[in-house]
Amino acid sequence: MVCAGGDKQMATVIRDSGEVPVVVHSRLATPIAELTFLQRALLFAELAMISYNDQREAAEAAAAIGFADATLFDNDGSQAYRFRNAHDCVIACRGTEPHEWNDIQADVDAASVLAETVGKVHRGFKKEVDDLWPELETALTDNDLPLWFCGHSLGGAMATICAGRCFLSHIASNPEALFTYGSPRVGDNAYVNYVDLPHYRWVHNNDIVTRVPPSWMGYRHAGREVYADSRGRVRQLDAVGKRIDRWRGFWRSLRRFRIDHFSDHSIHGYIAVIRNAVREDKEDVRRGEAPAAANELAMPERSRTAKAA
Repeated sequence: MVCAGGDKQMATVIRDSGEVPVVVHSRLATPIAELTFLQRALLFAELAMISYNDQREAAEAAAAIGFADATLFDNDGSQAYRFRNAHDCVIACRGTEPHEWNDIQADVDAASVLAETVGKVHRGFKKEVDDLWPELETALTDNDLPLWFCGHSLGGAMATICAGRCFLSHIASNPEALFTYGSPRVGDNAYVNYVDLPHYRWVHNNDIVTRVPPSWMGYRHAGREVYADSRGRVRQLDAVGKRIDRWRGFWRSLRRFRIDHFSDHSIHGYIAVIRNAVREDKEDVRRGEAPAAANELAMPERSRTAKAA
């Protein structure tokens, strides 16, 4: 089972002198496939958060969750972790680090190039994956465990491309699912619709990164959106409902003297939202209700020929 959310005594804190402590709440002792949808979402959000840390901290935090193996892949600043235990293998791509020039270049390089499959893909994101893919491909060639991908921000874009490549490659284990948090758009309509795998794309209210590169440049989102509103509730809202909610969140943030277009992008904000949802889900289960399913929280899957952003 996974013990996730709500109970302060269950948190594990990893401290490193002079750095912000790493706090994790997930506890994994069974295959990921046996978790509820929200427990999986919290687990992958925490692994995406852990991937920002150095190898010592990441290994300690991953071990606290239940992954004995935490291997860092790093090539020219493009980075991802493989978290592995007896049941599962997870690839968590590291997101944008403001002090890393490679990450900044990848984010701003919004020109598109021909993808290795069909359509066009963001050139900066593709380059990050091109740097890393040979190492990941080699590491996954003999993998016989259920395989999952996750990432936040730039890491979400990289995880999207990596999962797609894995799906289409000679690698025997196809991705079970992809969970991304605050991910930018990755490619054009042909590209994002070419690979059909379970992808849950979390969006926190006014997170500005989820709106770039702009749709007028031909970029589209992949996956099924899971939206957290201005009050931190996971809800299915149509385009009009989200527009109203985003204005509500914007004005609420101004009263607190901040701009939520940026604060809503924090991986810690995503984790807080999902922890609250896990806590509420547990209460529902205690009352005899079924845990929330993906179809109740994620927007319906788009048509394979849809052109909406």
